[in-house]
Amino acid sequence: MTSFVHAAYSAPGAGKQAMGFGPHLIRITAEQTGGRLGVFEAEVPPGEGPPPHIHEREDECFRVLDGRFAFWCNESRVELEAGGVIVVPRGSIHRFQNIGATAGRLMIVMTPGGFEGFFPAVEVEAPQTPHEIDALAARFSLRFAPALAEMAAA
Repeated sequence: MTSFVHAAYSAPGAGKQAMGFGPHLIRITAEQTGGRLGVFEAEVPPGEGPPPHIHEREDECFRVLDGRFAFWCNESRVELEAGGVIVVPRGSIHRFQNIGATAGRLMIVMTPGGFEGFFPAVEVEAPQTPHEIDALAARFSLRFAPALAEMAAA
């Protein structure tokens, strides 16, 4: 890991595309920030979003770039459109869903960094079974919470 003594930046259109679980544009990596944070963008089709999950080590900040999204965090639900921001604390059960009629985009900042490597890992390793997905996720301190189906349906 390098030290973080110079500004990390990503020019318009820059970044590395990763297709694990849909298009993710990795804008700034933990390597560039001495591990302090990572930044990526996600393109999310209408009606889509991840299942309930928990990040054991990262706080997560979402900024809606395009579209309309619902966010669930523990027992709360918030709807945000372009320009809206929400921060989800580490250890919380959360999810989001594009509730708009067109594809939406999110910018996600996670601190500390490192989780941005999850999507390229999914693309390269192509896990197929729930066990393989869970094992890969565990390497990134990510845990899916399938028992919380009521959150997914809310």
